[in-house]
Amino acid sequence: MFDFMDMSYDEPGEPIGSGPYIPDAGECMRCGVCVSSCPTFRLFQVDEETPRRRLRTISKILVENQPISDAERKHLDNCLQCRACETVCPSRMAYGQLFDLARALLNLKASAEHSKIPFALSLSKGDRNFRMLNKWLAKLAFKLIENKRWRTWLMPLLAVYLKSGLQKPLQRSGLLKKLHLAEAEALLGKPALQALAVSYPASGTKRGQVALFTGCIAEHFDRETLLAAIKLLNAIGYEVLVPPQQGCCGAIHQHNGQPAAGLVDNNIAVFNVLDVDAVLHTATGCGAMLSEYQNDDQAGQLFRERLCDINEFLLKYWPDDLQLTASKLKVAVHEPCSQRNVLKNQQIVYALLEKIPGLSIAALADNHICCGSGGSYMLAHPDNAAQLRTLKQQIIADSSVDLVVSGNFGCAVYLNADGGRVEHPLQLLARQLPA
Repeated sequence: MFDFMDMSYDEPGEPIGSGPYIPDAGECMRCGVCVSSCPTFRLFQVDEETPRRRLRTISKILVENQPISDAERKHLDNCLQCRACETVCPSRMAYGQLFDLARALLNLKASAEHSKIPFALSLSKGDRNFRMLNKWLAKLAFKLIENKRWRTWLMPLLAVYLKSGLQKPLQRSGLLKKLHLAEAEALLGKPALQALAVSYPASGTKRGQVALFTGCIAEHFDRETLLAAIKLLNAIGYEVLVPPQQGCCGAIHQHNGQPAAGLVDNNIAVFNVLDVDAVLHTATGCGAMLSEYQNDDQAGQLFRERLCDINEFLLKYWPDDLQLTASKLKVAVHEPCSQRNVLKNQQIVYALLEKIPGLSIAALADNHICCGSGGSYMLAHPDNAAQLRTLKQQIIADSSVDLVVSGNFGCAVYLNADGGRVEHPLQLLARQLPA
């Protein structure tokens, strides 16, 4: 086993300025700085549920090519991939990238052994029939995320289901729980059935043209945020293009060890052919993935150069003469992990909200601790996720605010599941635009 304590620090490293520094898993100093930021350590209070112990397991997988135990795999699986450990790591550990590589390698080994799908979408208990059905459902879920046409066909069926009155009988039957679909079904909202227009012209004098990344699930279930984004961009003088050929950012696939290259290449190709000033994203989870596309060719560089968080874009190009209507609301800002730990631009949200006169703005306490959403984590690890959500909801209740804003669709959906009031800051801003 590779010893994280006994390492030579005298060997020359990569020269500064030669590109992103990706440290080896062995460069973890086991200093423990990351422990207090880890949400699973907060839940379990054991060293096995810390980033430094998970890095030992990742080292076995990536460096030593050793098998890992069921216990090691369980602790690895429990990670939310919030990447809070990266922000405090003195070794600049690329934990997220190392974790994704480990998952991908384990998936390849599992496929070679004709084993079950590992990690977040696996079924550890149940009879053989349900295990095979769960495996099929997991594959179907990935296909639905990949295939926009399939999702378009599914949305009317979901809308009919939500109106049919079948929800409660089906929930009581226990079948959804048996199939590990109860958590996903509980988060269902009314889907948007009509596609967004290809173009939305600017209001008044046109200053430029931008493209909007809509995502996969958010395209149907976070339509209010996307329309708010378009309304705000039009108001500051920008025409908005919504290319229908775009697809999922690839985050769900990559973080579960599935191939994401096709999704990445498609988005780069779709957006690069557009004559736009910027490619904007509204969900920080998608933005984190988009910002870390690893394509080093000219096409990949062009995509990253034009990619921008919509909050940053709005703040930068907000016209001096555009005054929002006042509000006396007391608002708390929830900072998603993807924003705090990857994009690292959470302060932009506060600055943008300050354009609303009279608005009271404060950071939500314990913003550094994940809310439990974690992409697909809330579906795959409902018990762990629910505990973290309860902690976050108690903080929200104690804050006595009128509204909580969050820049990530997944976080908002999860925190709203029990009747919470969390929305994207763009929705609040759009409501304050003058008539």
